[in-house]
This record gives sequence, C-alpha cells and structure tokens, in this order.
Amino acid sequence: MPRALITGVTGQDGAYLAALLLDKGYEVFGLHHRHGGSEAVQERLRRLGCTGAVQMVDGNLIDLSSLIRLMDRVKPDEIYNLAAQSFVRMSWDQPLLTAQVTAIGTANMLEAVRIASPATRFFQAGSSEMFGRAGSKPQNEDTPLNPRSPYASAKVFAHNLTVNYRESFGLHACNGIMFNHDSPLRGIEFVMRKITDGAARISLGLASELAMGNLDARRDFGHSRDYVRAMWMMLQHAEAADYVVATGRATSIRELCEVAFGCVGLNYQDHVRVDAAFLRPVDLDVTVGDATRAKERLGWVPEVSLEEMVGEMVEADLARWRARM
Repeated sequence: MPRALITGVTGQDGAYLAALLLDKGYEVFGLHHRHGGSEAVQERLRRLGCTGAVQMVDGNLIDLSSLIRLMDRVKPDEIYNLAAQSFVRMSWDQPLLTAQVTAIGTANMLEAVRIASPATRFFQAGSSEMFGRAGSKPQNEDTPLNPRSPYASAKVFAHNLTVNYRESFGLHACNGIMFNHDSPLRGIEFVMRKITDGAARISLGLASELAMGNLDARRDFGHSRDYVRAMWMMLQHAEAADYVVATGRATSIRELCEVAFGCVGLNYQDHVRVDAAFLRPVDLDVTVGDATRAKERLGWVPEVSLEEMVGEMVEADLARWRARM
C-alpha cells in the first residue's frame, strides 16, 4: 500500500487530495500542529468522509528537526506540500510570516526529504500569482515569473528551490503552477466563495449587498477536484517536471458575480458594490494558463466547467444558510 504525506491536509485541496488518494488505496497521513486536530479544523475532511481514514501526525514546517523525524516515522512514498499562508491580501500585512511558512517551510520540507527520504516523490503547490503582470498571455511553464505580492514572492522562492533540489540532488520533485481553483470547501476569504456566499445570503434575505474589490480583474478558475487529480498525475509520471494547471479560460470577477447571482434569479448589479477597502496595493489584470504540457504528458484535462462549479458552490451555500435559519 503506497503512503502519502499531505501538508495542509485540512485545507480545500488537502481534503480533496486525501479523498482521491484514499480511493486509490493509499495510506494517507496529514501534517498538523498539536492544536490543529480539532473537529472544527478538520471540518473539510469530515464533509468528505475522510476524518477516520487520514492519520494525523504532528510536525511544523518551520522546524526542520520535526520534519526529519516525520520522514523516519511515516516513510512516505509521496509528499504533497500544500501548506502555506495562502491569502494574497494578508501577505501584505504579514510578509515575514508568509515568507517563513510559504518559502522557508518548503525549504525545510525539501531538506528533510533530501536528508531522510531521498526516494520520496515530492509535489510543491505553486500559484499563478507567481507570474504577476506577465508580458504574455496565456502563461505556460516558460513564462518568466514576476511576483507582485509577498505571497507570490514566497511561492517563487519555493518553486525555484524545488527545481534546484531536483537538478542538484536528483529528487523526484515537481512544481504544479496552480491557477485559481475553488469548490464548496473553499474558505470564505477567497473571492469565488465570497461571491457565492453573498449571492446565497442575499437571496435568502440575510443581506442586501455585497462589497467587492476590483471587478475587472480576470482570472482562470477551475475546480479543486480537477486540480488535485493533476497533482497526483504529476507524481506518477516517470520524469519529474513542472506543470501549469489551468482551464485556459479567463473570467472577470464581474462575470463571476453575474453567474452566481443568476443562479438565484438575481441581477448582481442591484447588489454588488465596489469598496476601496478590498482593493490590493498591486493587482493583476489578467491571468490565464496554458496547460498543454499537462494535457500532452499526463493526459490531464479539466472536467468541471466554471458554470457547474459556481452552481455547486451556490447550492452548498444556500443549504448551509438554510440549515442555520
């Protein structure tokens, strides 16, 4: 039975990935802090029916010694490093924390693998934010990285170090450059979930308006279930490489609002307003990915459309608020 270790296992992607690996017969271990095993923290795993099957193990990304001990204990065949301080806006307020967890945390994971488990296959979750204001569209694996936030800068460090450890020490280490992806498990802090939750609340009479930032920003949105499948496929390939994971479709925040509010029979223009408090110090205009390499080498293609994903999220938010009412 193959063994996999997932950092960030209680997040959206971690939960979907755990469910996928369990279905494939893996023994799945999830990294968490001592205080991170509470029922509330594991809510996403519970919703997917995984809480009893995922073995939670103690460790800390900023403590190399704990990670080395973890390698000896778990002896993982595969590691999926999904943990990060992943809120772009928060990274402007907490740049040092973001660097410590997202950048140095990845360095510690790679060093632990190199020292204690060099045969382990390693996946590093990157982000389309690393491209910043890219000069070309769509972005692929050869597009220069030009980060425009502390979060993106930390992710670029982690990305480049993963390449360095692959080339210098022969580790089977892959980067997945993940474009925006969401689901009903996404946290309310993220823009897609904020929109679907807002549409649900307004349709139920629990709110009258939704305050948003830049409505003209355009992003490439996919479903987390599709994207964790790509992560797994990367580590099954004989040759380690880096891959863009994206749908190839750019959608504006304004269009997302239109789709989400349309699911509940409302016109978004009657309820959505722009609030300067939600504007980033530096925002990106358009990010859209070219996943040709993943399609040709791995056979990966996204299966869930944007409209299907938004509808699924709106229905989940409606059900949640109705249950509370």
